[in-house]
Amino acid sequence: MASALAGVLAVAVVAVPAGAAARSVCNRYCDGRDPALAPGQRVPVVTAISGRTIRLLFDDADAMGWASIDDGGPGDQVWLDRSFDGGRTWSDGSKLGVTAVPAGYTGWRTAMFNVDDWYAYDVGALRACGRTAASTATACTPWARTTWNAYSASTAAATGLMQFYNYDTGLFETTGWWNSANALTALIDNIRVTGMPSWRYAIANTYTRNVRAKNGNFINSYVDDTGWWVLAWLAAYDLTGEARYLATARAGADFMNTQWDAVCGGGVWWTTAKTYKNAISNSLFLQANAALHNRIAGDTVYLQRARAGWTWFAGSGMINSAGLVNDGLTTTCANNGQTTWTYNQGVLLGGLAELHRATGDPAVLASARSLADASTTSPTLNPAGILREPCEAASTCNGDQTSFKGIYVRNLAKLDAVLADHPYTPYLTRQRDSAHAADRTPPDLYGLRWTGPVDATDAARQQSAVDLLNT
Repeated sequence: MASALAGVLAVAVVAVPAGAAARSVCNRYCDGRDPALAPGQRVPVVTAISGRTIRLLFDDADAMGWASIDDGGPGDQVWLDRSFDGGRTWSDGSKLGVTAVPAGYTGWRTAMFNVDDWYAYDVGALRACGRTAASTATACTPWARTTWNAYSASTAAATGLMQFYNYDTGLFETTGWWNSANALTALIDNIRVTGMPSWRYAIANTYTRNVRAKNGNFINSYVDDTGWWVLAWLAAYDLTGEARYLATARAGADFMNTQWDAVCGGGVWWTTAKTYKNAISNSLFLQANAALHNRIAGDTVYLQRARAGWTWFAGSGMINSAGLVNDGLTTTCANNGQTTWTYNQGVLLGGLAELHRATGDPAVLASARSLADASTTSPTLNPAGILREPCEAASTCNGDQTSFKGIYVRNLAKLDAVLADHPYTPYLTRQRDSAHAADRTPPDLYGLRWTGPVDATDAARQQSAVDLLNT
């Protein structure tokens, strides 16, 4: 910046407002480093106030940033805010590096501050803020972060997801119990796909902090909740080879099996209250058991359960005449005609891919392809060729439904991988390209609509984006 002396650190410090002091972070370097020492700089975002230009600048090599203000006058202030929760709160109540333009200058800059706090497991973002000497009005840039652990679209999205991870609870803030299982699964898949190990610690941390929660072994009264955690720990087992994850997955699947009975000819209940037999619990039952068989040498029990699960599902009536899966069955065991949620289409595809791996049965693969053809070409689910949850049109999606599309594409990709012609690769590419171009904020947080614009950000939306970018 031309208006601040090159190689000279801005030192016209203004008193920090009353409130809790911001923590001092030391990673490769400690907070307060001179920007002149940065090996390079990048300007991801800017804003303006009363003719002044406020910039956020990054030293990507060291994962640090600083703020500048230009085209102003003496007394104009500039500072940084730092957030460790995706921009919901920042700086422990204080401004970072707040400084003012000294006499004789038209611009100034702060010192450099770390984006993340590596030793506290905090994943952060920065924004630059400023105001003029004559006003208390403030302008801030959007939040952004460095390319540290964000060197590709998928790693950047995974790092964005970790901005919602609470190390103390082992779960993801802004979302629920079963959604955290899906967020962890997306994270594990990202480690496998990209080879970036930075967030691997979350696997063991989540397990240790929650294995005794609920009814133990990630089991609770909701059969589908348990199924999601079974799949998460199978993904963890595949990545790490640790036997405890496989044992926990088996415990969850065994619990799910206790909820199978002869009502409606078979199938598992949605909850232990036994009031509803639905698609998601039964497609998870299929996938969990087939996947366990594929990981346990000499197994026959889980394979038998998986076969029974698919036979029942195929004859249950939940697959409608358009080849889409409705939500569940009525009390008289008929298709209830309820919403064809995307995750109900997807988990069944993943289950059939696992069952085909277990059996080699071409009929299983043919059924999966037929179902995938129906869901990828459905004009209801894919207006203009981009996947849309049925609740999006009316903007009524709740905190669960924002997870669904990622689950769908994760499982469609599983099927695509086992088909020799990979017929759904162009479809998945189209979804990725649209979301990355139109539904992304500067710190690589994603919204609900993959056609954009970003409506809101949270862990469920981000999990869906990570799942998509993993494909």
